[in-house]
Amino acid sequence: MTDSNVSLNTVFEKLLEFYGPQNWWPGDSPLEIMIGAVLTQNTSWKNVEKAIANLKEADLLHLGRLHETRPEELAEIIRPSGYYRLKAKRLANLIDHVMTRYDGDLKWMFSHDLATLREELLGINGIGPETADSILLYAGNLRTFVVDAYTARVLKRHGWIDWEADYHQIQDHFVSEVPAEVEHYNEFHALIVRVGNQFCSKKPKCEGCPLQCYLPESGISEPF
Repeated sequence: MTDSNVSLNTVFEKLLEFYGPQNWWPGDSPLEIMIGAVLTQNTSWKNVEKAIANLKEADLLHLGRLHETRPEELAEIIRPSGYYRLKAKRLANLIDHVMTRYDGDLKWMFSHDLATLREELLGINGIGPETADSILLYAGNLRTFVVDAYTARVLKRHGWIDWEADYHQIQDHFVSEVPAEVEHYNEFHALIVRVGNQFCSKKPKCEGCPLQCYLPESGISEPF
């Protein structure tokens, strides 16, 4: 049976049954999660792990020490993450904001209003919606849904949202349908990343996918 009008709550239950809880995002502290959110842009998590391991070895998982590190030095340390010079600048911009605006106090930072804090993050050079929402949800435990390439691909290929839908339209679609809870947003996004990585990459692999039964009868929905 196929059903392109399946609710997102049904999708969540199907993925949770198939994969189980994901316990995501990987990271031992809010700072490590924030760093990971910047470094994971345009690369695999495996490469991010190598870069974070380098930061740990250099004893740089500390806001103050990171703030004092020259971008050129930081770039070499995070080299495994790819685009390392650009990411070093973006990471430095983020750290500088936290140190300047919040005196390096992440607890104080994340105690602020979600909309205001999100706007602040988006104002930092190199921080886009996905990175900002990842920081807010996973590091700050704040109620915002993260949309990534997998999320867009899964929804559009199943015909659950228009191919023209942008980041905010996809985010609004989730927020309007699923329980507005940090834990639920966290788990749902993690499950989508899992199914996207395994089955719904740029070249789809539908056989064996837990969401295959929800594809339109005509098959994968594609843009005109």
